[in-house]
Amino acid sequence: MAKFVPQDQMPLVDQVRVRHEKLQTLQQEGRDPFRITRFDVTHHAQEIKDRFAELEEQSVRLAGRIMSKRGMGKAIFADLQDRSGRVQLYIKVDEMGEEAFADCRKLDVGDIVGVEGPVFKTQRGEISVRTRSVTLLSKSLKPLPEKFHGLTDKELRFRQRYLDLIVNPNVQENFRIRSRFISFMRRYLDGQGYIEVETPVLNTISGGASARPFVTHHNTLDIDMYMRIATELPLKRLIVGGMERVYEIGRIFRNEGMDPKHNPEFTSVELYEAYADFHRMMDLAEGIVSGAAKEILGTYQVSWMGYDIDLTPGWPRLTMIDAVKRYVGIDFGAISDDAEAVAAAKAAGVELNAAAEPTWGNALFACFDQKVEEHLIQPTFITMYPVEVSPLTKRSPADPRLTERFEFFIAHSEMGNAYSELNDPIDQRGRFLKQMEQRERGDDEAEMIDEDFLNAMEYGMPPTGGMGIGIDRCVMMLCGVDTIREVILFPTMKPLDKEKPEKAETKAEEKPVEAAPVVEEKIDFSNVVIEPLFQDQVDFETFSKSDFRAVKVLACEAVKKSKKLLRFTLDDGTGTPRTILSGIHAYYEPEELIGKTCIAITNLPPRPMMGIESCGMLLSAVHKEGEEEKLHLLMVDPHIPAGAKLY
Repeated sequence: MAKFVPQDQMPLVDQVRVRHEKLQTLQQEGRDPFRITRFDVTHHAQEIKDRFAELEEQSVRLAGRIMSKRGMGKAIFADLQDRSGRVQLYIKVDEMGEEAFADCRKLDVGDIVGVEGPVFKTQRGEISVRTRSVTLLSKSLKPLPEKFHGLTDKELRFRQRYLDLIVNPNVQENFRIRSRFISFMRRYLDGQGYIEVETPVLNTISGGASARPFVTHHNTLDIDMYMRIATELPLKRLIVGGMERVYEIGRIFRNEGMDPKHNPEFTSVELYEAYADFHRMMDLAEGIVSGAAKEILGTYQVSWMGYDIDLTPGWPRLTMIDAVKRYVGIDFGAISDDAEAVAAAKAAGVELNAAAEPTWGNALFACFDQKVEEHLIQPTFITMYPVEVSPLTKRSPADPRLTERFEFFIAHSEMGNAYSELNDPIDQRGRFLKQMEQRERGDDEAEMIDEDFLNAMEYGMPPTGGMGIGIDRCVMMLCGVDTIREVILFPTMKPLDKEKPEKAETKAEEKPVEAAPVVEEKIDFSNVVIEPLFQDQVDFETFSKSDFRAVKVLACEAVKKSKKLLRFTLDDGTGTPRTILSGIHAYYEPEELIGKTCIAITNLPPRPMMGIESCGMLLSAVHKEGEEEKLHLLMVDPHIPAGAKLY
């Protein structure tokens, strides 16, 4: 006799088959759960627990998903999960009748049911529902992840958020906090006399920020259009039109790298107020973030990124010159010459962006960007940015090299950006032209000239304060999570199979067939061009001094302000993490390299790049196919331990 195997211990394919058979039987009996359109709910799980004293022995109707089921002879205990939490169901044959009880035995974990019965407390003190009727509302055809280990793989959690929300109900709290934060922000701004507006997502000009846009095509107009990288310029047109206080909460799209703090599409709020300056914006930023924390969490104290953060109002305000003087030791206030400023930055190990002019302002900003941000843990406003990096900002009356701009930082993360807005159309045109020169030098994130915006400004724009705040990062802080993907329901993910969309069309038509024999992929090298081999020979003693080691990628992220560089944190077997920068972002996203085993030269002298010391070099293979350069980072068998030496 074949040994009995409980359904939940069967191979996955057999569990799915059994569930399909159960559904087919129900459909043949005229009891198809998918034909049910409604179930009236009177109470929810947490409500039953909170109001037990008044609901005891009263009949309730609730619906949800069965998360566990265990049988004890003529009784079944099950946990039902709805949007509020879980409650125990007590299903007894005496209460249900033989036939209905038998149907309950056939229910699977994951099935969605509606139940009715009185509330009571078991002998062990568990608040439960003594179930009198159970209605199957939806049959789960796939088993949920194994109950003890649940869904812990982050990659799978983000790709299949629906499963994440089912088996990790605490995740839902992040999105409740997100909803409450946005709700608070709306109420706060509405209370300040602002009105919420909507502006276009598709634009013929990409402007309002320094970022690379997504490009799409409008078929009817037969023109390329840009998905917005900011809402700034349309909102400022409304200020010109006399709508004195406006804001927009909306999705922004930037065709840039992905890392724990960046997603290509994200949510921000931008707001503009006529007759105000950047000092007013600081007050609003502090009021929104501190007020939201107090209302949602009940405290100004939060823990984020390993730090204890105090959001109590009264945040420090520090000019960029003072911040660089404090943390880098260079007093740019005492420097007036461009060459002297650039030399001082270089002496501090700071490199200017290749497309940036070698000016005092660019040197000041590079020092701040590369050396100061990492020190800004508690909420801090950094003010008075150089004009070179603030093309839409009003110059400071006290120093025309600087602008009335601030960014505020928490746990060395930029949370928001604000200006006393530039309202001089002549100055604005000149700044746009400077940005165009930068584009021509290869900076594809520099702004384009928006002639219609300049036309609007020429009609007269009042003095205006404006600000943008990243909603996702604020929610990250309130939730205490370290990656933006935890607060975006469906974050951007690299496809598991680049050809998947094409295969999806034929998948539904294909019938299951026996697995075909594996056929080795044929790789076409006919169009490959490689560099000529070196003719100069290297003696063995010199070569043997290079230390080639296997390294494990512990972390990988895009280097801020660089389109090419990835920053690797590596395990080289010594117990001390090693940092290496590599210019391969055009070929790989950071997330896909974490956990890989690579090869590095580990005894090269440290080399500063973008203010970060790179200690070694990762090896890649480079060739051309036609005119296109191809690169493959050398990745080897993961069984090779970190630190293994290559001979």
